[in-house]
Amino acid sequence: MAKLWVAIGDHSYRTPVARMDGRFRVPLSAENRSAAGVAAGDAVEVDISLDAAPREVGVPADLVAAFAQADVARQRFDDLAVSHRKEWLRYIEEAKTNETRARRIDRTVAELREGQRAH
Repeated sequence: MAKLWVAIGDHSYRTPVARMDGRFRVPLSAENRSAAGVAAGDAVEVDISLDAAPREVGVPADLVAAFAQADVARQRFDDLAVSHRKEWLRYIEEAKTNETRARRIDRTVAELREGQRAH
C-alpha cells in the first residue's frame, strides 16, 4: 500500500492511500482538518507526494528498560506493523498514574512475550 505526504496549506501529514468503493482515496481526519484550518465539505487544494521514508515509532525510556530484560518481547514489538506498535504505546501512554503505567508496561512485555500482536 502506498504511503503519502499530504499538505493542505501549512499543515502536512503522512497517510496511506485508502480504497473505498473501488476508488482510491486520501483520508482527511477531523484532527488533520482542524490542524489545516478546514472543515468537512470545504473544497481544498492538496499537494500529495510519495512518502518513501520508513515508519518510525518512538519508544519511551521506561518501556525500553523493560524490553532490556525481555529480548523476545522487544523483537516481537519491532516486528509488528506500525499501527500495532502505536496501539501498544497508546495503551501505555493513556495511563493516568505512574502505578498504572508500570502495570501496563509489565503487561505489554508479558503479552508480547506470549505472542500477542495487538492490545
